[in-house]
Amino acid sequence: MSVEDERDELTGHKTTGHDWNGIKELNTRVPRAVWWAIGITHVWALIMWILLPAWPLVDTYTKGVLGVNQQELVEGELAAGERYREHWEAHLTVASLDEIRSEQALMDVVRASAPTLWGDNCSACHGIAGIGGPGFPNLIDDAWLWGGDDQAVLEAIRVGINAGHPETLVSQMLAFGEMGILSRDEIRTVGEYVRALGGLAEPEPAVMEEGAMLYADNCASCHADDGTGMNALGAPNLTDEFWIYGGDPQSVFRTIHDGRQGWMPAWEGRLSEAQAKILAIYLLDILPEAE
Repeated sequence: MSVEDERDELTGHKTTGHDWNGIKELNTRVPRAVWWAIGITHVWALIMWILLPAWPLVDTYTKGVLGVNQQELVEGELAAGERYREHWEAHLTVASLDEIRSEQALMDVVRASAPTLWGDNCSACHGIAGIGGPGFPNLIDDAWLWGGDDQAVLEAIRVGINAGHPETLVSQMLAFGEMGILSRDEIRTVGEYVRALGGLAEPEPAVMEEGAMLYADNCASCHADDGTGMNALGAPNLTDEFWIYGGDPQSVFRTIHDGRQGWMPAWEGRLSEAQAKILAIYLLDILPEAE
């Protein structure tokens, strides 16, 4: 009996003659179900070739008897989406933030659109969750440099801070050390006083007394006599627990010695009025809820 006529004892199928360490390959038929599947897919492909656009030609393609044009379908969907966007953007543009909050359909648009707007324009500095980082304010706490009401937030978005906009908000802290206004020892003293205002230090009475005088002479005009800051000047509250650049002794020393000047771009002309309102509501209402 030739190798080609050899049959497997258990199944009765012929072998192919291949042997791998005693394991022989059987020459079995392709299952009938596989042939049916192949046949059906070929028939289906032929039907689709006839019905739909399929084959490229020299300068065109076979159109198919149904005349389906995917480009026209996509363009139609894009046009419908643009009409819908224009519809809700028009409503957002004329509505106040409170009116937007009171209308569920507009709030649905805000919740759907805001994460992408925030991620594309704000998260690079303030983080996805809005908690900021060293040098970048936390926007979901209660510490606001320029005020946290609707109008103040919209205005900050519109004109920016220390930006190129002609109406930009302007704020800068002097470099008391670099400019020779205070000595290094005086900076340490007033720094400890400031940290005491924020509950971060308990200096000796003599340090507190000298620090209070230094503070009154150099700091109170912006940060107020009690250290609670002034929103009109963008001067932060020094008595709370929020520190943009850090409240440790080294960070406070550097802040007083080198000065600080934050910056935020003006978004007018980059974002539409509707988009600015979406971001404002996202910042004031939605992000704090997620915290």
